[in-house]
Amino acid sequence: MAMKKPEIRKDYIQEKYVIIAPKRGKRPHDTVHPKEAFRKKMVPSCIFCPDNLKDVPSLYQKGAKDDWQIKVIANKYPAVSKDNKDAYGQQDVVIETPDHTLELEDLSVDSIADLLEAYSERTKEISKDGKIEYILIFKNDGGVAGASLQHSHSQIFATQFLPPHLFDKSKRQQAYKLQHGHCVYCDVIERESKGPRLIYKDENVIAFTPYASIFNYEAWIMPLAHRDNITELTLSERKSFARILKHLLVKIGQLDLPYNFYFHQVINDNDQHLYMKVVPRGSVWAGVEIGSGLIINPIDPDEAAEFYRQGLR
Repeated sequence: MAMKKPEIRKDYIQEKYVIIAPKRGKRPHDTVHPKEAFRKKMVPSCIFCPDNLKDVPSLYQKGAKDDWQIKVIANKYPAVSKDNKDAYGQQDVVIETPDHTLELEDLSVDSIADLLEAYSERTKEISKDGKIEYILIFKNDGGVAGASLQHSHSQIFATQFLPPHLFDKSKRQQAYKLQHGHCVYCDVIERESKGPRLIYKDENVIAFTPYASIFNYEAWIMPLAHRDNITELTLSERKSFARILKHLLVKIGQLDLPYNFYFHQVINDNDQHLYMKVVPRGSVWAGVEIGSGLIINPIDPDEAAEFYRQGLR
């Protein structure tokens, strides 16, 4: 098969551009080198292990007081806080399992769905604060991705400050709807459902590699229904979301790459379409990216989707 020529692609809605430039003779499966059997070792000083959390108040908990499955606590070193008018907000740590040796992808689909429920419940509670404008839920897995502790955890970051690019994105989405009569991301779902970047689709969710993927092997998960934020997902939707998220993380593990995942909520925009970005950290940004802001991605999203489809049941 002839190698595709490099192509400049634009984001679905924003003025963001990427050059998809597949390396000659380089296909996704050539870079795959499954991890050797590895388990994190127990660390007695780990502050997220149950014995060290007995006296730490829970903001949310799944399971009994001393036998929890998920525990949410306040971040001990927050970047934003409610007692700082110059950086007002709140930062939670979501401890995804009491077992220090497990990664998120090791957990059951039901346990990952429970994690999504924890995100939902904390989002509902945080949203009661009228000063909060923006909520970001994210996970850093691995040192390159920004993780500072090994124990499997994610975070919820809420602030009074709305990042300008998200304000711009909300305006563009609203303008698109006024012009076309429907949501841009509902149209994206319709388009990606029929194309080579489709990874997975069931009655509830879709997963695909975006047309203008900024990161190597970037993937998105979206509910098929127009859900503004995570609090609107049904139990069935959370289960579907969890099922494909687990699969994606297992596949990223086969690439030996750290990853981030994240999704946003702009509090005062009630007509967004929820999506989670799953971003493996295999990209190396250098002079072109840093100097121009134009990203070069050597992994064709079509071939990344083909890689992700392997092993799906």
